[in-house]
Amino acid sequence: MGAGNSSAAGLERASGRTGLGDLPESCVAGILLRLDPPEICRLARLCHTFRAAASSDVVWETKLPGNYMYLLGKALGEDNSDGQKLSKKQIFALLCRRNPFNGAYMEFCLEKSRCLICMSISSKALSITGIDDRRYWNFIPTAESRFHMVAYLHQIWWFEVRGEVEFCFPEGTYSLFFRLHLGRAIRRLGRRVCSPEHIHGWDKKPVRFQLSTSDGQLAQSKCYLDEPGSWLHYHVGDFAIRSSSAPIKIKFSMIQIDCTHPKGGLCVDSVSIWPKGFGPAIASHHLF
Repeated sequence: MGAGNSSAAGLERASGRTGLGDLPESCVAGILLRLDPPEICRLARLCHTFRAAASSDVVWETKLPGNYMYLLGKALGEDNSDGQKLSKKQIFALLCRRNPFNGAYMEFCLEKSRCLICMSISSKALSITGIDDRRYWNFIPTAESRFHMVAYLHQIWWFEVRGEVEFCFPEGTYSLFFRLHLGRAIRRLGRRVCSPEHIHGWDKKPVRFQLSTSDGQLAQSKCYLDEPGSWLHYHVGDFAIRSSSAPIKIKFSMIQIDCTHPKGGLCVDSVSIWPKGFGPAIASHHLF
């Protein structure tokens, strides 16, 4: 489609007719300012004028969140001198990639349409009661996690997982999820098989989820864990960011304490933070 339109613009110029390529670049930039980033990239294939306008800092600065320099610093880490040499389009592209921060167990990216943050936090970055005792927990490698490692629970009575993150999020409303899997998935004869070994105790009492923020927001939910063999995102709650200029600390937890019934057979992969309404099905196709 792009090549065809570009050829058409060239033929129009050769025949003396006015075409898309004759539009002033400033006029094209004014059109692109009203579009979202994926649409801008598609229109850049029309002709040289659109391609030039679609690369201008004037267009891309309006698509970046207000705190993009903070995000750029997080993405580049200590060696952020190269950030001064990047165009606004290059900065946008860099922020849309997977960007580890605070070590290798947290990462963020910019969601391309709404320009809000998506974040993933590995189980390695969480505080898990009993994680150092292999009678209860151990970390197992798997290709089913973006971090290539999950925490697997054999059996425990006091189930408690906590975590926190401090970050300058762009303004908007976000949702927080735990990504969990009942049973241990293995490969057998080239096929994925879920081992039900150790799955017990989750039907006795619901798991309580909670998040709180440093500016006083609180969300709670609870549910029974079910559907063995499938990775599920359990919604903890939502929080709103009203200012992107100051960091906000978010604390979250997942607890099921019942000393009369042990529970086990659970994989804890990660915690996800996405723009509200950006559900798991959408995220699996558009993120990272």
